[in-house]
Amino acid sequence: MTLPYTYTSQGRSAATALIVAAVLAALAWAFIRLEAAPLIITVLAAFTLPALYDLLANPHSTLSLDATTLRWTSGRQEAEIALSEIDHLRFDTRLDMSVRLSVVRPSGVKIRIPYPATPPHAEFEALATQAGIATRRHHFSLMG
Repeated sequence: MTLPYTYTSQGRSAATALIVAAVLAALAWAFIRLEAAPLIITVLAAFTLPALYDLLANPHSTLSLDATTLRWTSGRQEAEIALSEIDHLRFDTRLDMSVRLSVVRPSGVKIRIPYPATPPHAEFEALATQAGIATRRHHFSLMG
């Protein structure tokens, strides 16, 4: 990969649609065959609402890196930071094995890049190094 680099993601995916369909089918089966209480079915179905929103709204997120600027958009969030204003990029591996990305400025202020706009970490870490941005890895931190 070379600069300029652009990563794009969208909320709608086949995996999300299949999982939501499977959960709702299981809840319908529990309601019909097991005569589960409607309140319990409703509460459990409410957990699918964020995934249903992603399927219907299909929000787009992007992150781009060029020789001078790092910028991203996700939902209503937009940011642009000159590479000269970046001390390092911090990659935090969480207990669920997801990797969160933060921009750390020379003053120590951390700016979290929204997860939907975060590209695959190994690929992006190599690109950041190529662009002259220092990177730091932190594994399994609970906070920060």
